[in-house]
Amino acid sequence: QVQLVESGGGSVEAGGSLTLACKASGFINCMTWFRQTPGGEREGIASFYPTASYTSYANSVKGRFTVTHDKSQNTLYLEMNNLEPADAAIYYCAAAMLPWTRCSGRRKEEYTYWGQGTQVTVSL
Repeated sequence: QVQLVESGGGSVEAGGSLTLACKASGFINCMTWFRQTPGGEREGIASFYPTASYTSYANSVKGRFTVTHDKSQNTLYLEMNNLEPADAAIYYCAAAMLPWTRCSGRRKEEYTYWGQGTQVTVSL
């Protein structure tokens, strides 16, 4: 059983930056950030594969968001730059033991472990 604890959400003006963190209680080989707006689907936006440092991004965040991982702390980060109002959502960290081909697919049904979520608000 792996527990995930997110932190770092908050409010920011459009164009600003935030960094989210997700601390895992143990090693797991596929970690992904998802986000969900009220009434919307939970969307996978950035994946990281710690054993090979592979990354994968949804088109909606590519070039603005960066996912990194600190092996010593078992912590996944999401650096979010040039935030837009459309980025406002609850952000979730999720993890599973998956091969990269499935990890990078970012299908929420594939993920076993979920954090509690952290709110990101972006104002004009």
